[in-house]
Amino acid sequence: MSDAAQPTAAEVRAAAEAVKTALDRHLAAVERRSGEDDPAVYDAFNQLAAAAEAYDELLYDRYDEVTPFEIPDAEDSLPPYTGPEEPNALSVLIRRDYAVAEPQRLMAQARRVEAADDEGAGVASSGTVHGALGLLFGEFEPDEIASRHKEFGLEEGDSTLWVTAADEAADPGEWLEAPFEQADPQRVVCRFDVSAVFDDEFDDGLDDDEDDEDDEAGDGGVRELEEDLDTDLDEETDEDLDTDEDLDEDLDPRGDADDDRDQDGERARL
Repeated sequence: MSDAAQPTAAEVRAAAEAVKTALDRHLAAVERRSGEDDPAVYDAFNQLAAAAEAYDELLYDRYDEVTPFEIPDAEDSLPPYTGPEEPNALSVLIRRDYAVAEPQRLMAQARRVEAADDEGAGVASSGTVHGALGLLFGEFEPDEIASRHKEFGLEEGDSTLWVTAADEAADPGEWLEAPFEQADPQRVVCRFDVSAVFDDEFDDGLDDDEDDEDDEAGDGGVRELEEDLDTDLDEETDEDLDTDEDLDEDLDPRGDADDDRDQDGERARL
């Protein structure tokens, strides 16, 4: 950063004074709190966090120095609950992210569903990733896809579930045009988050212990087992993809199937 863009010493001093003022306001709000989720305490906390963050940035830009304080992100905590004490209705909001890790596996699964569906005959939905996703998510429940995502060539990302309270249930069709616009964080009763970030934080605390155990016991056997599992999974994937054509031939109602019907009656269809 150039000298011209650096904050002045006076600006850093002013930011420090703002932190002191915000700290006094926060303490006063805590001393006067009316309950566990007092909005005044919440507002004072946010003001203190903003002032501390601004001071930390100016201090670093001017003096290349940092503070010992860690400011939590807004996502780290929910605002105080302001919903009904005795909710008469609730909404469950779920978001799950996936990456399309194996497009060929995804489309192979879609072709199986398409071949087994009488109404899907002749429809090319499984020929593209977009079409395969629409077909699979239309065929399987979201919870089933979540539990079998690897079979569909998907890789899990972050997910969250919010349970929000309401005074009364919504009328049929009331929110279908914009289902997520009314998600009020202050009415969240509880939430459950899943993220690889949490795994990384947990692993950081175990790295030293695991390294010591690996040094004593060795990790050759574990690596061999992981390699064997990866090889088996790759072979199963190849076999699944190679048998798509055979499956299509078995399900094809044309050709030899007509002769079989003459001799043995109607062939059972999947």
